[in-house]
Amino acid sequence: MPASPNILFLFPDQWRYDWLGTNPRVPVRTPNLDRLASGGVSFRQAICPSPLCAPCRAALAAGREYDRCGVPSNGQNYPLEQTTFYTLLRDTPTPGAPEGYHVMGCGKFDLAKPLLDWGLDGMRLLREWGFSDGVDNEGKWDGIISGAQSPKGPYLKYLHDRDLAHLHVADFARRKQAGKAATFPTPLPDEAYCDNWLSDVGLALLRRAPRHKPWFLQVNFTGPHDPWDITESMERAARELHGFPPAIANENLSPEQNESVRQNYSAMVENIDRRIGEFLRLVEERGELDHTLVVFSSDHGEMLGDHAGWGKNTFYQSSVGVPLIVRGPDVTGGRVIEAPTAVLDLAATFLDFAGIPRPADWDARTLRPVLRGETDRIRDVVRSGLQNWRMTMDDRWKLVRRTNGEDLLFDRTADPDECHNVLPDHPEAAAALAEA
Repeated sequence: MPASPNILFLFPDQWRYDWLGTNPRVPVRTPNLDRLASGGVSFRQAICPSPLCAPCRAALAAGREYDRCGVPSNGQNYPLEQTTFYTLLRDTPTPGAPEGYHVMGCGKFDLAKPLLDWGLDGMRLLREWGFSDGVDNEGKWDGIISGAQSPKGPYLKYLHDRDLAHLHVADFARRKQAGKAATFPTPLPDEAYCDNWLSDVGLALLRRAPRHKPWFLQVNFTGPHDPWDITESMERAARELHGFPPAIANENLSPEQNESVRQNYSAMVENIDRRIGEFLRLVEERGELDHTLVVFSSDHGEMLGDHAGWGKNTFYQSSVGVPLIVRGPDVTGGRVIEAPTAVLDLAATFLDFAGIPRPADWDARTLRPVLRGETDRIRDVVRSGLQNWRMTMDDRWKLVRRTNGEDLLFDRTADPDECHNVLPDHPEAAAALAEA
């Protein structure tokens, strides 16, 4: 078995920080992630570099903070002249991996989002980004926009080939008209549901991964991103879930809508957890589970009606906060880290486990000292941002600086729901964060 560990990176789209079975406030069932957490390290205050798909994924790929990753919005492609940690894993010989890693990926990468063309085999830019093998597929709405009549990516091609595309396109048209109230099931069968299809793609990649060299596999689930399209079997399980916390500071969301939307969101979460279990079982069948670093996180959260918002794009914790669980070799498990943590640092962490030096111009830092139990933090503050705001957060305070509105300061200890701007009362805290 190669000396360097394998790396399985599970990276769904729009999974908020608190939607896990380990959180008693949310009636969602994630037994596979719960087991990962029990034997690994869970980071309760993990923050994405930007709460939008393309910028977050670009920042992570580049190991650079939002302002330095070259992708300020969903309207730019990843700069191909800017190296990625994928390329470094694949092309850097180390004593533990003299031939480099076999780098694989499947699902929604969003590193060339404006193109709306993934290639029917999903390989259009994967080699340039640093992959040895893989399939890059459409996100939910991007697939409809690009491939309603003729597919531009592998998932819509799969649906067109099976005469299911017209059902999927019509279903999304109904959902667009109904808005967030669209919690009815999709007409697609379970095997054609996108997260199930792309999981089968990822499992096939893993089955043909070589055994003589370490591998890296990133699985980019399209859920639990909106719309709330779930299959009939997923809906039956979802309607069993009750007792969700109400949306924060949203008087316009009815209790019935709150529960229905959160049931559907939870059904997508539970379905991904089931598929994660299949990946873990296959790694175990290959005899590699003890030699594989397993990492679970997300590109950003989902507001679910909190502060009258949906989706992401904002600085509230429901949007910038994501789950982060790590388990594997050289990880002292069974621990929960409450210190603020940057998801950006996964890029440097992957390189560290592979034995590859971190580039000097990177912002990402390795989490390995935390994973080993040597410390509970490698940063005093974490950052996130989008075009018209920047956020800095420490253990207690969150400062938001805006170009088109007043600056905000939240006391996360006294006001965890972030409802009260206390900047006038604590200018010294704001000044300290601004200088950090």
